[in-house]
Amino acid sequence: MAIQRLDNKTARALFMDHHALAEPPVGGSKGADLLDLIHRLGFVQLDSINTVARAHDMILFSRRPSYRANNLKRLYERDKALFEHWTHDAAVIPMAFYPHWHLRFQRDADLLKSRWKNWRRDGFEQQFETVLQHIRDHGPVSSSDVGKDEKKGSGGWWDWHPSKTALEFLWRSGALTVVGRNGFQKRYDLTERVIDTHLCPGKLPCSADETVDWLCNAALDRLGFATPGELAAFWDTVSVSEAKQWCDKGLTQGDLQEIEITCADGRLRKLLTRPGLADTNVPAPPGRIRVLSPFDPMLRDRNRAERLFGFHYRIEVFVPAAKRTYGYYVFPLLERDRMIGRIDMKAQRDRGVLQVSALWPERSVRWSDARTRRLQSELDRVRRFAGLDDVEYAKDWLKAPK
Repeated sequence: MAIQRLDNKTARALFMDHHALAEPPVGGSKGADLLDLIHRLGFVQLDSINTVARAHDMILFSRRPSYRANNLKRLYERDKALFEHWTHDAAVIPMAFYPHWHLRFQRDADLLKSRWKNWRRDGFEQQFETVLQHIRDHGPVSSSDVGKDEKKGSGGWWDWHPSKTALEFLWRSGALTVVGRNGFQKRYDLTERVIDTHLCPGKLPCSADETVDWLCNAALDRLGFATPGELAAFWDTVSVSEAKQWCDKGLTQGDLQEIEITCADGRLRKLLTRPGLADTNVPAPPGRIRVLSPFDPMLRDRNRAERLFGFHYRIEVFVPAAKRTYGYYVFPLLERDRMIGRIDMKAQRDRGVLQVSALWPERSVRWSDARTRRLQSELDRVRRFAGLDDVEYAKDWLKAPK
């Protein structure tokens, strides 16, 4: 039987639909509605940079413009409907997924114990029981509450004092749970005080095989079509070989099928999907422009985004200023099913202004007055979301494509 083929436009629409970007940006943005959205995405990456708003808030705002940062804080810290851990980076994850994180705890414990012996200062393992006893006696702590007699390092991730490293290790391996943040500083408590008993480490509800099966299924549900490597990378817990075995089994049993996707450059790429995906009726994405976070789940896999959308994006936070192509923290712009450009802007909070420094359209985009008006409408929404009073545009802010 011939392999089904999706044209690029259909593939983009399906991928956007799986990331809640193919529908109009409306709907509830708190409580159960917000939890449903996060469940649909799988997780929301956390990031501390606050150029306009933090990444997790921008991700949710781009899909639900009525969203505000306190909505997530209540869902996480008060309602305990989310927990914080790692996928490919720190993220908030629906509590319903917690039973499948025991495998991650085990694998992080094995990996970090060996890795951090080489990367961190010595002595963190000797602080495990001291840190745990301190929390038993005093309740939730931040890193500044432990190891007060230890020499503080430079502040870099490689030079944490031993008790801070112990806190992070005990969190990553499941003994501690992050219960919230002061500013962006994590607060940790004993897991048995936070997580329902039947979900806690030591009450393992799922075998490793069951968890691998769940993680691969859940990744495919959110990607629509993928290679084994892309499935493994989604949660960053399953190995590529485990994902390949899962795919081979799915193909044999008829739960999966091969499909060809037409990339933005016309090349064909063979991936795996569930039967029937090509028959999914996805509405045309809305025409309004949306500002996306650099860490938006649709763009997290930079190579996949480039193949599907022809959009080459690399964040330049760690690039020296003189070597940056665009800017420190440049936001991608989405219109319908196209990435149309990137914008350099920053909240000048002392003046209550969203300052737009530059916008670079993509080479394939003809920038019109109508598109400028749509952008201005979106930036006014972003301005209100960020709690600012006005939008200011630098002279010659609209640049030529690079």
